[in-house]
Amino acid sequence: MLTTRFRDRREAGRHLARALLGYASRPDVLVLGLPRGGVPVASEVASALDAPLDVLVVRKLGVPGHDELAMGAVASGGITVLNRDLIQHFGISQASIDRVTELELTELARREQTYRGDAPPLDVKGRTVILVDDGLATGATMSAAVAALRPMRPVRIIVAAPVASRDAMRLLRQTADDCVSVLEPEPFHGVGLWYEDFAQTSDREVQQLLAASLQRPLARALPS
Repeated sequence: MLTTRFRDRREAGRHLARALLGYASRPDVLVLGLPRGGVPVASEVASALDAPLDVLVVRKLGVPGHDELAMGAVASGGITVLNRDLIQHFGISQASIDRVTELELTELARREQTYRGDAPPLDVKGRTVILVDDGLATGATMSAAVAALRPMRPVRIIVAAPVASRDAMRLLRQTADDCVSVLEPEPFHGVGLWYEDFAQTSDREVQQLLAASLQRPLARALPS
């Protein structure tokens, strides 16, 4: 039984999967993890739900000098989401936004090549997509992920995380079709506080989890 914190991302994923069992063994469901930390969580969810696993690369745009604070995010497909209220509050110039965005787009392209190579992403059209991260603080990164997915015409987008701030969940309920979390602590403070082990996930671990998912037989056929 969960009390206050998760042991690690894999345990968090198992708890989150139990909250998502209504989507188990459905042929239309696809689980997308947000690299890097969201992928170990998503791997556990995909395995428990008997669903395929893929990644959606999203990069947070950190406030200059306060990198952990997100002023927005960028995602695959040229999607940019900005928190204009926060940008105004900190007086962040357009030039600073452009510099941070350029750096993160470079890293986004590198990660896409590292994780997927030349393989195309799984087709989300007509699917129910569960977007998974290891935690939601401001919701900016996940908002970019939702915005990136909408033009690909999934039937439903489900946002899921083991731990989330209440502000992030309120934000995401405006754009996602459903939002699922295990913990919504108040005060929130930060994602890492709710894990005993919050060590950084490596690119190699993401690659291994994706490769393992491809080797895992599904108990039901994918939709044609």
